[in-house]
Amino acid sequence: MAINLNKITLEKQGDSHKIDLTKQGDNVLKEIVINLNWTQKTGFWASLTKSGIDLDLGCWYELRDGGKSCIDGLQFAHGQGGPKNQVTKQGCYTQKPWIWHSGDDRSGSAAEGENMLINPQGVTDLKRITVYCFIYEGAAKWADTNAVVTVKVPDNPDIVVEMGKQYSQQKFCAIAEILFGTDNSMTVKKLVTFHNGHSECDKAYNWGMQWRAGGK
Repeated sequence: MAINLNKITLEKQGDSHKIDLTKQGDNVLKEIVINLNWTQKTGFWASLTKSGIDLDLGCWYELRDGGKSCIDGLQFAHGQGGPKNQVTKQGCYTQKPWIWHSGDDRSGSAAEGENMLINPQGVTDLKRITVYCFIYEGAAKWADTNAVVTVKVPDNPDIVVEMGKQYSQQKFCAIAEILFGTDNSMTVKKLVTFHNGHSECDKAYNWGMQWRAGGK
């Protein structure tokens, strides 16, 4: 694990970092952000592929009351999403599950990438989150994406997992697990395990969900 004043990079599988959420000071009501950003190849290298690479950020979550579900772009495609203050397949920021996906970046060209927002007012209802990413379209080469997942908590260094250094040919990656403690803490642990899709990852982590094919 590499640490500087601005960020903490979880370098090895199993590396973790614990954050005390009671120390957010004046930023206590500011959102916690899970960000996925990546870049497309340009010029000659782009001409060698038939299409660009479309990455998607998602999460599986479990609440302390036993509720659990997933949030990702395939779920809220075709108008099944909605604003952050309404409960839809895009999540909800102002009530359970206190997690909201801000939208799908199909090209990797958006300056801010894809984001999921966690409302700190609801962390006592959250038990754990598994953050994942998958290549929806394009070659299954993570090294071609320069992808970076960053967890941003106010008044704390960013927690970073660099995806672009991976070489697995499998298109689905469980990136990190976030555990919410009863002491008002959150611990981010690097997973980076690769799978052939949502269902296979579900079996690996015992989410207990039912899956069917989807599209955008």
